[in-house]
Amino acid sequence: MKYRTVFDIIGPVMIGPSSSHTAGAARIGKVARALFAEVPERADVHFYGSFAKTYRGHGTDVAVVGGLLDYETNDERIRDAFHHAKEAAMDVHLHEEEAVVHHPNTCRIKLTKGDKRLDLVGVSIGGGKIEIVELNGFDLRLSGNHPAILVAHLDRYGVIAAVSNLLAKHQLNIGHMEVSRKEKGETALMVIEVDQNVDKALLLELERLPHITHVSKIHD
Repeated sequence: MKYRTVFDIIGPVMIGPSSSHTAGAARIGKVARALFAEVPERADVHFYGSFAKTYRGHGTDVAVVGGLLDYETNDERIRDAFHHAKEAAMDVHLHEEEAVVHHPNTCRIKLTKGDKRLDLVGVSIGGGKIEIVELNGFDLRLSGNHPAILVAHLDRYGVIAAVSNLLAKHQLNIGHMEVSRKEKGETALMVIEVDQNVDKALLLELERLPHITHVSKIHD
């Protein structure tokens, strides 16, 4: 792994004790909350590998729940995240999994509210940094370090070009972009990390493009 600054090594400002097991976990939860866009009624958190073995001692559980409540990594309320989740009517269930996964610090978060569903897999790669590697069954790579747009769409000719052209119209520079699909011609997911914040007007324009089924965003 390459480090760009000393802060990549010493980690972020956070509620401790571990940048990977606490701050990283909080950021995974925060990305899930941003994509769900509201407090879920139920949150199922599945811990794998090292997370499953040490989440109580390292505060991984309260960190994820704090992230789901949209708390920053240094928010003092993380310590009482389960209490605040109860106040917010979010029913939290923790699961220790034995399955072998690619990365030891892996967490699957399933959120529900009514008919709304989100299923996200994130890994904490050290120094408070994370990667989202799966979303609702789609494989992806999302760092959570930059503003990002997620576009669910039908796998049709010209959709990617239309989205790219609209971003150029709004003068947004693409830092990373990838497309994942389950089957040819079916639903696909476009993940676009950009260098500027994304405003609501752009999201509305994206939603009006042909073959787009859903648009969401996360911010740095």
